[in-house]
This record gives sequence, structure tokens and C-alpha cells, in this order.
Amino acid sequence: MKINKGLNRRTFLRNVGLAAMGGLAGCSKVLPEITSLTQHTNNTNSNASTTAGTSKNRLPKWKGFNINDFFQPDPYYAGGSTPEEFFKWVADWGFDFIRMPVAYPYYLNLEKYQKYIHNDDVYKINESRVNQIEQTIYLAQKYNLHVSLNLHRAPGYCVSTGYNEPYNLFKEKDAQDAFCYHWSYWAKRFKNTSTGKISFDLVNEPCYRADVNDTSSTTTAIPGSVYRSVAQAAAQVIRAENSNYYIIADGNNGGSDVVPELADLNIAQSCRGYTPFEISHYKAPWVYADAAYQPTPLWPGTVGGRYFSRATLEEYYKPWIEMVNQGVGVHCGECGCWNQTPHDVFLAWFGDVLDILTSNGIGFALWELKGDFGILNSNRADVQYEDWYGYKLDKKLLTLMQSK
Repeated sequence: MKINKGLNRRTFLRNVGLAAMGGLAGCSKVLPEITSLTQHTNNTNSNASTTAGTSKNRLPKWKGFNINDFFQPDPYYAGGSTPEEFFKWVADWGFDFIRMPVAYPYYLNLEKYQKYIHNDDVYKINESRVNQIEQTIYLAQKYNLHVSLNLHRAPGYCVSTGYNEPYNLFKEKDAQDAFCYHWSYWAKRFKNTSTGKISFDLVNEPCYRADVNDTSSTTTAIPGSVYRSVAQAAAQVIRAENSNYYIIADGNNGGSDVVPELADLNIAQSCRGYTPFEISHYKAPWVYADAAYQPTPLWPGTVGGRYFSRATLEEYYKPWIEMVNQGVGVHCGECGCWNQTPHDVFLAWFGDVLDILTSNGIGFALWELKGDFGILNSNRADVQYEDWYGYKLDKKLLTLMQSK
């Protein structure tokens, strides 16, 4: 699919400026009413219902996996393309969803080891890299898998390290202009694709960080009015290409908190399935400075002086379920457990997580398909894997996910 090469940075910013002359409130002129989303929900996925009957969730109950081909293009990260047969297996297993986190520098024209991104670099699109991403999306869609394209790293923000950003997405207009430019680009790329096949997840796990380039600096929730402005502006340029697109905003404060300020914008929201971290990220060195000395997880049970149980999870997900009941689409874009948690503890905890989500019509995507969090080659020491065409399949995890 060809992109309109006439949409350069200058033209884009001029158009955004004209659209914004009346203030962000003017976005309502191009955003469809929430009811328009429900009109095509039933046509896109038959799983949009709970075990109790018809779901109030305005998103289909997609179930599947994250693939991380493009999410971390650091010079020292060795990634790889997801083979086509993986998508066939996902479909054959009964799943219908792929979330594709992308770091935007992956498809920029940057020097090989360039870590400092400059303002003008953000607009230098590498078409060959875009084509790689596009072809992977088409491979997944070939097997009737809905693809949610996510900016894991967006101009001015990323939850993890890897590059030095020139500005802050939630503080500076230049970053917000660039953010809208990239989403306008992707929306144009797929403007003729069925909304049942693709959706757009704006930015992964956003928070308000004191220093956008220092992941150890103080973080807080983004002020609701700021998050609303950024999300609404991006939604405007996306829906200028196709008014029926599903648009998803990750929860505030790193994906944890619902965003009531977005509830009237026909923007769905994405929660996480990592609570509590004492279970999902046991001994994870990027989370705990003393990872080797973390208390052994139990489920249910007391871990590090705190008692965790299904009731803990029900309280955590209560605001998300309330969002569903208010008519806001909700999906769990990431969930899972690192491979150091004892497998029986992981499955007991994860079974409760998935049961709470799916019984309320909320779908989920495991992080990841293949790797330490995944269903294939997770490198757990306490699993009797099944050979799956040369890969190591966690059959118990697969069976659990299929049952929800």
C-alpha cells in the first residue's frame, strides 16, 4: 500500500494548525459518537460476549498475544521476525488477536548506533522499515487475526530505555505534533483496511516522568486534562482517515489506572495483567534492585508481609469493570508472568486474572508469544514442555488460556 508522499512535515503541521484553530474541542466535529463504534462491533468479532450473556464492552473480547519483533530496536538487542507459521498456530489454537508494539525509531532513517534523536530525525521515515512492519501485519491478518498496532516508543516518551528523546510527549507541543504526525502516517497507510482487522493503541504504558530520558526519575500519573488533549489530538488525525477505527489508550500511570477524562471520546482503554508485581515479575532485575532476594511468591498467600488473593485482583480490576459498565471499551493489552515465578503459582494466579477479565467481557493479550513470558520457549526450569515443531510449548498455559 502506498503512502501519500505529499504529506510532509510542513503540510501536516499546517493542517493540524488549521484543525486546531477552534481549540481541541473542535475535535468533536470529526470524532463519531460512541454509538457508531457499537454499530460495527458485532460484525468484527463473535467473541464480544461474556459467559453471562451479552457484554457491555464496546470492544470485541479479543484474545491472543503480543509479538515483539519491533518493540526494542536497541543496537544490543537481537530480535527476529515472527515466522508465518506462528500466526497459523495462534489461529489454530483458537485465538484472534495480535498486539504489535513498535518503537518508532525502528522505522526512522537513523545512523546504525545513533541513540540521540533530534527534532528533525523524527520525521525521516524509512519506507523499507515501514514495509517490514506492514508485511508482518498482513501475515497476521492472513490468518484472520486482528492486529493492534501500538507505539511502544512514541516521540517524546517510552516506558523503557533505549534512545534519548528530544522532548517530552506530555509537556511539549513539538512532541505532540510529531506524535500526531506518526499516527496520521499509519492511519493513511491502512485507511482502506477493515476496522475488524486493525486498531491503533496510541502509546504504551504512559506516565508523567520528571526526566523523559531517565527511567529511574520520579514518575506520577499524567494529569487527566493533559492525557485527554494528547489522545484527542491523535484520535482526530487517525479518524480523519477512517472514522470507524478502533482507537485504544493505555491506562494512566504505566497502564494501571483508568482514565475517566477519556470516557466520552470514543477511545477504548487498555489495562494490564501484572498485579501484583511480586507474582508477575518475581526476581525481575529491571524491576527490583535486590531481585535475587525477593520473597518466594504464593497464590493465594502472604508475600513480603502482604496477603494476596483473588479478592485483591477483584478490587484492582473494579474500576476497569466499571468503565465497561459505563460503555467504554476495555481490553487487557498485556498480561503474563516472568519465568522465575514457580509455574504452579503462576497458573493459579493467572487463572484468577483471566477469569475476572473474561467473565466481564474483557479480552487479553499475553506478553509474549515466544520468550521468557511466553507460551513458546519460556525457559522455565519447572515445566515439562511439549515439543511443538521444534519449539518448547507450555501446554498447561495454552490450555488455561484456551479455557477463558
